[in-house]
Amino acid sequence: MSLPIALVVGIAAGGATLLAAAAVLLALWCAARRRARRNRNSDTGSSDPSTLVEWGKGGRSSLAPEPEHQVARQFSLEDLVQATKNFSDANIVGAGSFGLVYMGLLLDGTVVAIKRRVGAATQVFADEVRWLSEIRHRNIVTLIGYCQEGGLQMLVYEYLPNGSVCGHLYDTRKGSATRLEFKQRLSIAIGAAKGLNHLHSLDPPLIHKDFKTNNVLVDENFIAKVADAGLVRLIRGSDDAGPSHGFSNSVYQDPEVQSMTQFSESSDVYSFGVFLLELITGREAASLIPTDSREYLAHWMEAHFSSNELIDPRLAGNFTAEGMKELVGLAFQCLNPSSRRRPRMRLVATELDRILETEMSMTTFMGDGTAIVTLGSQLFTS
Repeated sequence: MSLPIALVVGIAAGGATLLAAAAVLLALWCAARRRARRNRNSDTGSSDPSTLVEWGKGGRSSLAPEPEHQVARQFSLEDLVQATKNFSDANIVGAGSFGLVYMGLLLDGTVVAIKRRVGAATQVFADEVRWLSEIRHRNIVTLIGYCQEGGLQMLVYEYLPNGSVCGHLYDTRKGSATRLEFKQRLSIAIGAAKGLNHLHSLDPPLIHKDFKTNNVLVDENFIAKVADAGLVRLIRGSDDAGPSHGFSNSVYQDPEVQSMTQFSESSDVYSFGVFLLELITGREAASLIPTDSREYLAHWMEAHFSSNELIDPRLAGNFTAEGMKELVGLAFQCLNPSSRRRPRMRLVATELDRILETEMSMTTFMGDGTAIVTLGSQLFTS
């Protein structure tokens, strides 16, 4: 790396005055280099208003750049026993394909989510965790570290206090207080899209393979983050080779995918389309079509375009007809039965950004409640 010409000339000329000037130039040059390096490492700006919201008092901004390189922290079993009060049932916050999930409090005051399963210690597992822990993005749940002791394998993640989008989207037990407005849903979709797009932009690309609404978490400011990135690789091995034992035929699964080796960026896009459909309907996609049905969700959407079953009735009065039409159209594109006809995640994120920007400008200019429709049949008659 070469120094600026002015600095070289200043040093060569000698003299206290020139040396002082050279020192100032050196300081300015170093500061400029640091700013440029931070700009490369941080996520690009967007019209997503959620990215402008700061974390809680004393916290950091969501726009704060991440360090260039992160090393997975290796915890001892004792560390995690203390953090979870000996894995108390009271600390269980969920369960998934990797096992039970516990909330834990580390000695340094960090609140974490700990996933635990029975498993022998392997170098492959440790290497994979180290690689996954280097993935840092504001819309991806950070993998902090791991533990392999006592016949257990454990993963330690950052903890997101508002949990999964599921609990706010179709958990009616919590009442209307958790109702997600249309612009909130768009903002959440943008965060999830940017998280997936970042995974796809890695070299080599990381295919999620298990993207679903349950794997979209929200922090205290409802900024969305994609969870369990790379978890399928940890469960099955880094090469994902071998028979498809335990291969699940989930409603989120691309109908073109018949084995683990066939997953692609496009199959993640299909899963994202199911996620958008749930944001639109406010219902679990599995409840929309019979479990034994071979009907495509895209066909279900097409059949319900003009009915009142498509749009979540809780959204009545807080979306524009144009914004909803465009979101429905985008979900329809993502759910195309043909993988070749689906958009890339980069384009999906860009389109969602545009939809939200337009929605905000229209409702700000005209006021919420203007040009609003409440019936699905009114959406698709023009």
